[in-house]
Amino acid sequence: MHTSAPRDQDLVDSRLDFAYFTHHPDRVYLDSAATAQRPASVLDAERTFVERDYSAVHRGASEAVGIATEAFEQARESVARFVGAGSDELVWTENATDAINVVALGISDASAGLGDDTLALRPGDEILVTEAEHHANLIPWQRAAARTGATLRWVEVRDDGTWDLDALRAATTTRTRLIAFGHISNVTGMIAPVVDVVEHARSIGALTVLDACQSVPHLPVDFTGLGVDFAAFSGHKMLGPTGIGGLYGRAELLNALPPARTGGSTITTVTMTSAEFLPAPQRFEAGTQPVSQAVALGAAVDYLAGWGMARVHAHETELAGLLTEAVAAVPGVRLVGPPPGAERAAIVSVDVDGVHAHDVGQFLDARGISVRVGHHCAQPLHRRLGLTATTRASAYLYSTPDDVAAFGAALAEVRSFFGADR
Repeated sequence: MHTSAPRDQDLVDSRLDFAYFTHHPDRVYLDSAATAQRPASVLDAERTFVERDYSAVHRGASEAVGIATEAFEQARESVARFVGAGSDELVWTENATDAINVVALGISDASAGLGDDTLALRPGDEILVTEAEHHANLIPWQRAAARTGATLRWVEVRDDGTWDLDALRAATTTRTRLIAFGHISNVTGMIAPVVDVVEHARSIGALTVLDACQSVPHLPVDFTGLGVDFAAFSGHKMLGPTGIGGLYGRAELLNALPPARTGGSTITTVTMTSAEFLPAPQRFEAGTQPVSQAVALGAAVDYLAGWGMARVHAHETELAGLLTEAVAAVPGVRLVGPPPGAERAAIVSVDVDGVHAHDVGQFLDARGISVRVGHHCAQPLHRRLGLTATTRASAYLYSTPDDVAAFGAALAEVRSFFGADR
C-alpha cells in the first residue's frame, strides 16, 4: 500500500485559484503534461499589462517603451532566478521546441563557419540522444547531424521504456561531442540522473542539452547547480501562456553560439555585406517579442515560488504513487515506465489490452476525465515498446487524490465496456 507524508490540503485547495475548475467543477483534468491550467494571478498580470502598459520593448526612447521594457526584463529576471540562471543566460523563445532548435541550428551554423567555431561539429563527431526523447529533442539533432556530417547515436531503453547511466556511458565514445536528453520523460515519468550525466559528459569533453519541459514546472530546478550547458522549457506547461518558452545557456556558450534567427533587435552594426550581433540574450531575440506572454510567465513563476517547488514536488510525488497503484490494480493494463514504488514524476502512460488508446481516451472523456492519447511525440519509444499509442494521465499541483481515484475507477471499466475482458 502506498504511504506518504500527510496530504497538503492547501495545495489541494489551490484549484480555487484556477477559473477552469470553477467553469468545469466536475471535470477531472489529468492532462497537465500537455498544457497546464493558469491561475487568476497569471491571467490578471497579462491582462493588466496589455490594458495599462502595452508597448514595444527595446525600441525607442519614449516613456511607454521604458515602462514596457522594464516589465519585460523584470519577468526575465524572475524566470531566470526561478531556474537558477543569470538574466543574461535566459533567452525568450516560442517554446521548448524552439529553444532546442535555436541551439541545434546555431551549432550547425558554427560548424559551417558562421561565427565562433568553438561549438562546431566535425564529420565523424557524435551527437548522443536517448531512445525515449520527445521529437523536439530528436529531430533537431537529426538535422544537425545531416548538416555537419556528425553521427547521431542513441541510448537504447529497457523493456519498460527507461534507461540508466550505465547504458548512457556505454553509448558514448571518444568522438561524443554533445549529449541531449530529457530531465523527465513525458511518456514514462522517468527522472534522469542529470548531475551524473553532466559529470560523465564533462569527463569526455561533451556538451549537454537538457529538455526540461516536464521538470521545471514540477520540481526544484537549478540549471547552474545541475551543471548543464543548455536547457529548454515551455511556459504553457508551468501555468503560463502559450507562445513563450525559455532557453538557458551558460553565458560564455550563448555568446559563442551564432543566432539561429537574425534581424531587428539582435544587432550592433549592419552593413550591406555583414552584421555584428549583440551579446546574449538579445542576440537571439529577433523581431517583435512576446512581451505580454513574458510578463505572464513571470507571474506564473511567482505563483509557483509562492507555494515552493519542494512543496509542489512532494504533493506530486504522493500523486505519482497513487497513480501507479491505481494502474497496477487494474487487470489487463500495462504500465509504461518505472514500476509502483520507484521514483517517477506524476505521469503514467498505459496500454489497455485489447482496446486502442484512442478508445480508452474517449471512454474516460465521456466520464469527465481529460487525459492524453497517442504517441506523445515519442514514436521511437513507442515503437521500441511494441506500441502504436498509449493513454497518459498527468497531474499537477492542483490535482487531487480524488482525481486519481476517479481515473482508476474509470480505467477499471474500460476492458469490460469494450468486451476485451472476455
